[in-house]
Amino acid sequence: MTNSVRKVAAAAAVAVLGAALAGCGGGAGAPDAGREARMGTPAASGSASASASASASASAARSPAASPQAGAPAKPPTMAPGPNGLTPVFERAKQQTDKTVALTFDADMTSDQGPRAAGGEHFDNPALISALRTLKVPSTIFMTGRWAEEYPDQAKSIGTDPNFEIANHSYSHHAFTSPCYGLPVLDTAAARADVDRAFAAFRQAGAVNTVPYFRFPGGCYDDQSLRALSTAGVTAVQWDVVSGDAFAKDPVAVAEQVLAGVKPGSVVVMHCTRSAAPVTEEAVRRIVPELRKRGYRFVKVSELIGK
Repeated sequence: MTNSVRKVAAAAAVAVLGAALAGCGGGAGAPDAGREARMGTPAASGSASASASASASASAARSPAASPQAGAPAKPPTMAPGPNGLTPVFERAKQQTDKTVALTFDADMTSDQGPRAAGGEHFDNPALISALRTLKVPSTIFMTGRWAEEYPDQAKSIGTDPNFEIANHSYSHHAFTSPCYGLPVLDTAAARADVDRAFAAFRQAGAVNTVPYFRFPGGCYDDQSLRALSTAGVTAVQWDVVSGDAFAKDPVAVAEQVLAGVKPGSVVVMHCTRSAAPVTEEAVRRIVPELRKRGYRFVKVSELIGK
């Protein structure tokens, strides 16, 4: 995605959400370069990404925002810091013989989308959350702080349900490095503060099942952004399966893309944003029974990281 999204003010408003969702693992029809960026490969330093992933450990500094609470793991596992103390990066479980898979859902809302929500646009998806409960699918919700502020009752409901864990997707959904799908970019100090502000928004909403995991907006990161978060006590969580649910209109195509990509230990990126990912619930209702038929067990990210 280029700066052409800023051509006119009205188009920019739509494009920012498009960039946000595409960057979080969007449509299957995106160009190859965009797909690579969603997977974190171009933006990520090769040495930082590979070395950090290889240095997995079940014990590391934990974020103060992720204290143990009822219904949450007593000590959500994290990975050891990467080289030179960089924030570690997790993409898929190292133990890849156990047929486990984590469905993750990005609850995206940028810091400037309040007027659109006030105008009736839905950045939430209660039906999806209800479906996950009905299907008994443990899930990790990567939530922005702004989303939690807009939907505090839902954030509390999700964050007090032992079926779910809430992870940090920043407060503003601005980029932590550039270029990143045209998203506004935070400097180092603002990036660290943005993570803290999101955890504070979860606490304010009453969500207690929070975990010390962070997903970069757009999946875009580099050594500088990993260094900026090195004192936050979080593990950065990427993914290895892109669902393509952003702006999709065919739930069958989304389900087929997920089913074709899942391997033991996979992390699937999807969305909990009704207006921009309207077929996710229906796709999930197709994905879950089929993966169970194939012998897969659904887990939260915390269980994958703990393997």
